[in-house]
Amino acid sequence: MPQDPAERRVVVTGPPRRTRRASGYYRPRTEIAEQTTLGHTYVRSLMRTQLRAASAVFAVLVLLVGPLPLLFAAMPDARRLEWAVLGFCLYAPLVLLARWYVRRAERNERDFVLLVEDR
Repeated sequence: MPQDPAERRVVVTGPPRRTRRASGYYRPRTEIAEQTTLGHTYVRSLMRTQLRAASAVFAVLVLLVGPLPLLFAAMPDARRLEWAVLGFCLYAPLVLLARWYVRRAERNERDFVLLVEDR
């Protein structure tokens, strides 16, 4: 009995699919994407560490720049000293502080990514 060419079966193959992990295990990335309580906790911990670094930088900045108006008010005749302090003496600590903050923020984000990616 000849088969009709329209009824011929075609086998479709492809690369093997990934096997799923045990049903009790959820990846942190999935928790974050599904916005579960655990995922919210992961994101909140990243935000907390970033806020801690920013608060430390702000505190150092306040201690570094805050007393300058009082110093300048105590020495009204030292106009050149004001420009020297603002232009030269303050610039290097601000650059170092900014560099420390950027490196710390990048390290926090890198640690977070290592935490949530597949192991």
